[in-house]
Amino acid sequence: MDRRPTIADVAKLAGVSRSAVSFALNDRPGLAQETRRRILAAAAELGWRPSRPAQALSRGKAGALGLVLARETDLIGADPFFPAFIAGVESVLSRRGDALVLHVTDPADEAATYRRLAVDRRVDGVLLTDLRVDDRRPALMAELGLPAVVVGDPEGAQGLCAVSLDDRPAFAAAVRELAALGHRRIAHVAGPQEFRHARRRREAWEQAMRAAGLEPGPVLPGGFTAEGGANATLELLARGADRPTAVIYANDLSATAGLAVAQRQGFTVPGDLSVVGYDDTPLAAYTHPPLASARADAQGWGAAAARALDEVITAGRADHVELAPAELRMRGSMGPAPEAPSGAASSTH
Repeated sequence: MDRRPTIADVAKLAGVSRSAVSFALNDRPGLAQETRRRILAAAAELGWRPSRPAQALSRGKAGALGLVLARETDLIGADPFFPAFIAGVESVLSRRGDALVLHVTDPADEAATYRRLAVDRRVDGVLLTDLRVDDRRPALMAELGLPAVVVGDPEGAQGLCAVSLDDRPAFAAAVRELAALGHRRIAHVAGPQEFRHARRRREAWEQAMRAAGLEPGPVLPGGFTAEGGANATLELLARGADRPTAVIYANDLSATAGLAVAQRQGFTVPGDLSVVGYDDTPLAAYTHPPLASARADAQGWGAAAARALDEVITAGRADHVELAPAELRMRGSMGPAPEAPSGAASSTH
């Protein structure tokens, strides 16, 4: 058979009506066991498989979850968080044959994208990532009647179920460990401050600095990108005697770029500069030296978010889910503060 087998083909081979095939394949009562067995054998022989669109139509569901990312496509491809997060979502959806509908859009078109998904009934619910300060999306989901789960802290969820992972303990631990190693000038290369998680990481760094009796600063924007991390590192290293002896970055991408830039400029890591990232991506353990970072299980986060959204779609609500907090992984990029940070190494740059 050159085409996909249909219920009509199964009925013909089994010598029964289409309605009998429907009863057997949907496990409904009313058929003799021998008839049911014959129908299932015919379906197996033909290689019949249920049509996901047809099943979704009969159930009044799309059989898909949505994820809208208002970022530039090249930035998404470079950010190690999203591939792992999406893999976690797919680990839940793939078991039942459902799909993840991914839209990458301009921030100006974001609201219109959600409206199209809701009006066209293309998804049963959506995952809201990159929660912003004063984010309008939770209210929009309520307006559209679109089930949603926030991937982030409950404080910004505005009544929606939130699946959160506390990153603050990892930043506090990084500051404490660096202070214990003698560092007094610990800089932070921050993510975009319109994102709640980037602002929270900066606040965690500031609070930990004050708790250690240190003056917070300097802070430079890194944008969660390699280019941003590289540029911020160059600026920090150009401060001469006032340059930091350690830098805590908002993610591994900017930290890896910063580590490479520092070494290219002739600084040793960690001899002249200690470097700490966040995300603990697979590459972190293989940089030179291995990058200290904070372990955040992005794949597990994606799976938990998908399961929570399933519950919201089915039951109308779900309790907040709090995952295990991020943990600092100390590696070779962290070391004792240099005795004279303004000495020979920095004087040549």
